Amino acid sequence: MFSVNHQKFMEMDELSVRKVPYFFIIDFLTENVNIFQEHEIEKSGLLIDFQNFSTTKTDHPLQKKVEWKSYPETLEHFKIGFDKVQKNIRFGNSYLVNYTRKTKIETNLTLEEIFFHSSAKYKVFYKDFFVFFSPETFVKITDGKIFTYPMKGTIDASLDNAAEILKNDRKEKAEHYTVVDLLRNDLSMVADDVKVEKFQYIDFIKTKQKDLYAMSSEISGDIKPEFEGKLGSLMKKLLPAGSILGAPKPKTLEIILEAEGYERGYYTGVCGWFDGENTDSCVMIRYIEKEGDELYFKSGGGITHMSRLEDEYQEMKNKIYVPIH
Repeated sequence: MFSVNHQKFMEMDELSVRKVPYFFIIDFLTENVNIFQEHEIEKSGLLIDFQNFSTTKTDHPLQKKVEWKSYPETLEHFKIGFDKVQKNIRFGNSYLVNYTRKTKIETNLTLEEIFFHSSAKYKVFYKDFFVFFSPETFVKITDGKIFTYPMKGTIDASLDNAAEILKNDRKEKAEHYTVVDLLRNDLSMVADDVKVEKFQYIDFIKTKQKDLYAMSSEISGDIKPEFEGKLGSLMKKLLPAGSILGAPKPKTLEIILEAEGYERGYYTGVCGWFDGENTDSCVMIRYIEKEGDELYFKSGGGITHMSRLEDEYQEMKNKIYVPIH
């Protein structure tokens, strides 16, 4: 079902078996797998800032006031794909679809400046082609254990009792349960003794436009012997990431390709750093891409049978922000 770049995944395996550190970037459809050994990172036009790995050494003070404008599509246009998704959910083809859109933005910041001045757990700038500032871990691998932290459900933090509302919202809760279930099943393909360690905890995300709360859970497992040290094989098995696709995966991918009508490319793909022993990786969301002279922000959210058109449209727009204080 998924087209896969076998050669590159094998190369990832080979390097990780030999304990050679490298950074990898894999697009949404796993058609493009990019591998950069440590000495190649700087030459490749990559800037990386993860919690435990960073290629940036110096501060870059921002000398200007941030200008930021977005041009979201109309509700009517958003509804076309939304209706296709809902029809498939009604037919039982999927029970969760992550529906995303592409929005033109204008800003006086370069992609590089956005990289340096946004605050996020994971940030990458690549060759004046894209930048992202993601709050979402894909998987972490530490001492033979694998962890994943699905993040589903966001709310404007300025609302009264926002965190409580988010935790108790029926639709957000159902979506969160579904993703946790999906990722627990996904991890079971590569790990034994998979369990939910923490369920529905709330993260605070500060941004220039508005502050958000997001809901996450933590799932862990022990890597199966046949995947030990084989990072490429493991990634190939787990991708595309369930949290930004939906369930069941193969059918939901078909629905997404039909409903969205644009190419996600690297958006919602994954990238990560293997340090020779352990791995930290993230989902490439909160993502801005350059096409010619135009900038586009790609964003979206999970649709279930309980989703309301206006709410989903609003969520897609809420996520078009830069976390610059």
